[in-house]
Amino acid sequence: MRILLVSATTLEIKPLLKHFRFKERIDSQINSYTFNKMDVDVLTTGVGMVPTAYMMGKALARHEYDAAFNLGIAGSFNREIKPGDVIHITHDRFPEIGSDQGEYFLSLIDLKLLEENYFPYRDGQLINDLPIKSKTLNELKTVRGITVNRVHTTNKSIEKIRKRCNPDTESMEGAAFFYSCFSEDVPCAQIRAVSNYVDHRDDDRWNIPKAIENLNKVILTILHE
Repeated sequence: MRILLVSATTLEIKPLLKHFRFKERIDSQINSYTFNKMDVDVLTTGVGMVPTAYMMGKALARHEYDAAFNLGIAGSFNREIKPGDVIHITHDRFPEIGSDQGEYFLSLIDLKLLEENYFPYRDGQLINDLPIKSKTLNELKTVRGITVNRVHTTNKSIEKIRKRCNPDTESMEGAAFFYSCFSEDVPCAQIRAVSNYVDHRDDDRWNIPKAIENLNKVILTILHE
């Protein structure tokens, strides 16, 4: 079995790597390991949807994978999801692609540049219909995410995106990962740990170490199944 683990930074999956046996360095951003009789390729894309899409394209063109995981941290709009919680994102989208019309935003669908069910979209979203079978994954809270170039830090921007998309979380890579996996028919899961609430930027209220610790514990449990 060959799986692909995808993360924006090494920091987010560093605790996990000590459990793997290094096999070879494929290129500057992907290393190959073995774990429990599985071949595990670890792809570090860099932060953002553009490098994620590009590196995913390279990886999926090079090998066929039985499963792919996107691992990382996320901000939470939902106050019931606390910093440190690990969640399973099953719906994602690119909310910034479109046109501002004063106080209104027109998506590509509104502009008639994209049909809402044009593959791999469904109702304008990327919905994971190729989930990885896992008891641990099934026990995680499932949420709706958005993927952004610029995180939301003002009351006005947060209120507007809540009204338009009603997201639980935001990241900078998730929808690009989904788009790549769905396009190549690769079973996948986007698993993230909440590092902060989506709010005014205040590093003292973030808890990245706890989020990373909990995230790595969960994915290790899934890989042991």
